[in-house]
Amino acid sequence: MLWKTLEKRIRIGTLTVHFPDGTRRVLGSGEPDVHIRMHRNNTLRRILLYPPMNLGTSYIDGGWGPEGHDLRPFFSLIMQNMGVGPRSLAVRKLIALIHRVAEINWPWRSLRNVSHHYDLDRRLFRKFLDSDLQYSCAYFEQPDATLEQAQTAKRRHIANKLHLKPGAKVLDIGCGWGGMALHLAEHHDARVTGLTLSREQLKIARERAREAGLEDRVDFRLQDYRLHEEEYDAIVSVGMFEHVGRPQYQQFFDQVIKMLRPEGTALIHTIGRNGPPTATNPWIARHIFPGGYIPALSEVSTRIERSRLVLSDLEVLRLHYAKTLEQWNTRFQETRHEFAEELGEQFCRMWEFYLQISESAFRWSDLVVFQFQLNRRNDVIPLTRDYLYQRESPVSCREAGRISA
Repeated sequence: MLWKTLEKRIRIGTLTVHFPDGTRRVLGSGEPDVHIRMHRNNTLRRILLYPPMNLGTSYIDGGWGPEGHDLRPFFSLIMQNMGVGPRSLAVRKLIALIHRVAEINWPWRSLRNVSHHYDLDRRLFRKFLDSDLQYSCAYFEQPDATLEQAQTAKRRHIANKLHLKPGAKVLDIGCGWGGMALHLAEHHDARVTGLTLSREQLKIARERAREAGLEDRVDFRLQDYRLHEEEYDAIVSVGMFEHVGRPQYQQFFDQVIKMLRPEGTALIHTIGRNGPPTATNPWIARHIFPGGYIPALSEVSTRIERSRLVLSDLEVLRLHYAKTLEQWNTRFQETRHEFAEELGEQFCRMWEFYLQISESAFRWSDLVVFQFQLNRRNDVIPLTRDYLYQRESPVSCREAGRISA
């Protein structure tokens, strides 16, 4: 019965499952032809009991795997065929309630959640990110752009959307290792305050500001945005909104409008969904981003409306994050053996599962990146988008490598 049910779901491609005793089961037909191996007898049963959690957990434990470390063909086949199975209304409501409770991010919980991921060994991030330590979706102006070029293009594109004047006072919510703040200070003569909840990120950001001679223009702080009270000409937040959690959405946008001056501009860059709201993947929530949630457009737009912010521009970046994650995974795999020696094989399996399932979700599922440009007035931004591209030019080699990691 199980195999007949699974076979009905596989309509694109072939999935061959190899078992420890040498037997195999073939599901579907045609290309792509994907093979996975079960290394323990109970692994398949364990996965099927709760696929969203146990698929990743059993991979970390070594219960199954593909040939080598490339999981993407398997993820591609599954995402194209399986989708999301139907659930009863009662089950969906229960799951929604559980996740909403998990997303209540009081300041102390936000601090703990951020530390879980971003206070990892800095060498890990230096190995697979670009030289500017940009840990968010890049912007590929050219299909063959390097990761450094695409991340530099992202910084420039966002800076243009902020429509800054020389000397502008800017707030960077979730400043990471400081790349965006340093870019705005160096290239746009801005005075930037960067907020982070990661002590490790704060340390590195301050080191980089000192090395770049920008300490007088950039102020990095360990502070929750909800406790910040100054006013700014511009507010930028890149890759932080995914950690806010739905119960805090209204508070987030209310705080943005409170801190934004009447003629100011805010740019919120976040992963989002092209589909309807859904629950956070439990494996990601446990192992990678506790307390996080990827919003549907409808969940963000209603909060923006209630805050009385003006949505002056909304851009959807499609497949840019898939290309970014592909390059991150390539770089991670090149030095995987180093991390296996220092942090263990299970850590490496967790990290590559995270990078590759994320890339696949951007290629084959409904994940995209939203860039919300927000104002307090509707006459601040030019009436057409020409200003964005007149000020952009192909990334130079000098700019792409201006800050060393």
